[in-house]
Amino acid sequence: MKTNLQKVLYISGYPGLFTLVSQGRNGIIVEAMSDKKRMSAGPSMRVTNLSEVAMYTDTDEIPLKEVLLKIKACQDGKPAIDHKSDASALQQFMETVLPDYDRERVYTSHIKKLVEWYNILQKYDMLEFEDEEPENKE
Repeated sequence: MKTNLQKVLYISGYPGLFTLVSQGRNGIIVEAMSDKKRMSAGPSMRVTNLSEVAMYTDTDEIPLKEVLLKIKACQDGKPAIDHKSDASALQQFMETVLPDYDRERVYTSHIKKLVEWYNILQKYDMLEFEDEEPENKE
């Protein structure tokens, strides 16, 4: 089954990734990928939709989906290095995957999140992505 990145969420301050279950009156209902526990994410929580994330390169921004696919190709679909590796190992990994990433604007903390997200999606076999549908402008 293909993954819709618009329904994969990162919530600041909470470990791991979440999937969008439904929209509520006071926020959204999400389910943790790790333990399948559900919780409500209110409007004060910083929720990031992975389909809206991009990585800076020297010339442009590349959508996260494309970066994840590049990692998958480099790793032959296997897990990447541990996100808790030291900074030099993470930067070297990033240079292998995306040689022209912007070293001024992409911090080690960003690479850590990228690697962590990749490993989570890889673990749950969620690295086949749906094509994003254009939004209706009515």
